[in-house]
Amino acid sequence: MGSLQEQVLPQEDDGTLSAVFDNKNPPRLGTDVGIRLPLSAIAAFASGLALGASHGSTKASFRFRAENAHRFPTSPTGWYQYHKSKNYTSMIGGLKEGTKLGMKVGIGAVAFCIFEETVDHARGNRDFLSTVTAGLSFSGVYSLLARHDVYTAARTAKVGLKLSLAYGLLQDVFASFRGSRPQYIQFMFNVLGKPGFP
Repeated sequence: MGSLQEQVLPQEDDGTLSAVFDNKNPPRLGTDVGIRLPLSAIAAFASGLALGASHGSTKASFRFRAENAHRFPTSPTGWYQYHKSKNYTSMIGGLKEGTKLGMKVGIGAVAFCIFEETVDHARGNRDFLSTVTAGLSFSGVYSLLARHDVYTAARTAKVGLKLSLAYGLLQDVFASFRGSRPQYIQFMFNVLGKPGFP
């Protein structure tokens, strides 16, 4: 029995479905979107897991100490059991908080990458403007889901603008060093009459 791909016959419209994120420009960060999405999700989940576990374990440890402040042990065996229970509670709290934050950050990173690729495809161009548009869109969606008031939403949009601008320009510099300059950088080199770097 063959693979699933061999069993399914190709249809006429398959070309349009596979070309959803096709673009004439080279991929961002030199990595195709099919590879970049899982990598960004894994990296974001790992970062969220580490930060959430650190915060969650500290919070669970403090909660355990507060809940048991009125009944401190009196014997060495009691103290051993107290610290053993506190460490166990701290570890479980850290894993719960870390998993929660890791999932949130991972989903957010995937959503941002999808927004960025969608804007790239709609514009037909890959540069920092697509990243800024995706960052502002993502901050707006986040503010809507988190039910922020107007002032907090404006602050979130400002942070999204700054971070996405820095990230987009960094991607453009990286693309320039790889030999595929974005159009605006190529335009600047043409206007200034400099041949640019190889």
